[in-house]
Amino acid sequence: MKTIAFVLATLVPAIVFAQEKPTVGYAPVNGLKLYYEVHGKGEPVVLLHGAFMGISGDWNQWIAELSKTRKVIAVEMQGHGRTADIERPMGAENFADDVAALLDHLKIPSADVIGYSMGGGVAMQCAIRHPDKVRKVVSISAVFRNDGWVKEAVEALPQITADAFKGTPIESEYKRLSPKPDAFPEFVKHVIASGTKPYDFGADRLKATKAPMFFIHGDADGVRLEHIAEMYRLKGGETHGDMLPRSASRLAILPNTTHVTLMNRRSEIIPMIVDFLDAKPQTQ
Repeated sequence: MKTIAFVLATLVPAIVFAQEKPTVGYAPVNGLKLYYEVHGKGEPVVLLHGAFMGISGDWNQWIAELSKTRKVIAVEMQGHGRTADIERPMGAENFADDVAALLDHLKIPSADVIGYSMGGGVAMQCAIRHPDKVRKVVSISAVFRNDGWVKEAVEALPQITADAFKGTPIESEYKRLSPKPDAFPEFVKHVIASGTKPYDFGADRLKATKAPMFFIHGDADGVRLEHIAEMYRLKGGETHGDMLPRSASRLAILPNTTHVTLMNRRSEIIPMIVDFLDAKPQTQ
């Protein structure tokens, strides 16, 4: 499990680029004091991190780019970063409800939502559970059903313990930011307990979402190719775009890219995301 911890730890950037100070706050939502930051101005976009991570782990360098033209709302979900844990499952449904409540707190009627890994699942659930609050979704290396991960990933997850992260940036960032810095072992247990429970958002419910979705994956990111294709088909993919109207949803698979290294492909991914978010509805 040392290998898993090391790979996850590489998501925490060694260098944090200087940027303007954000507006920060804690939103009282669903029994949480949910930490958030607001950067920049423009159309709102919400950033949702992966499991064990936080804003500093996944998004600092992304925020610097996206906030040039948009209002970026970065969130630290239950138990992660500066948001304290509570007695409640860490599920995508609960997290999606928290995001919707945060938008209400900020008086933002609707926003685009970008999520990575666990956050990508939350982004999809936001579109399923709160369709009027979500304009577009970008899901980076995420699944809507737990069997979407490859066998090795499913088998490895239950084996992860706090000891696997000993001495890594994940552990040190938790202890630096968390309101309960000594609760790291309990935090890891809570994440793993929630992540190993079988889940299925529902193919019909995903298909029925009105928000266009952009699915971004690596060719070696741990998500089964059949599952990636299933998600894209559910959102109207697999058409001949020269002969028929194309889906408003999109798919990108980056070569020679893993679950972790996707987050380091910013120079390629961010322009694709901006183009997707800026795209106007196609005329028939």
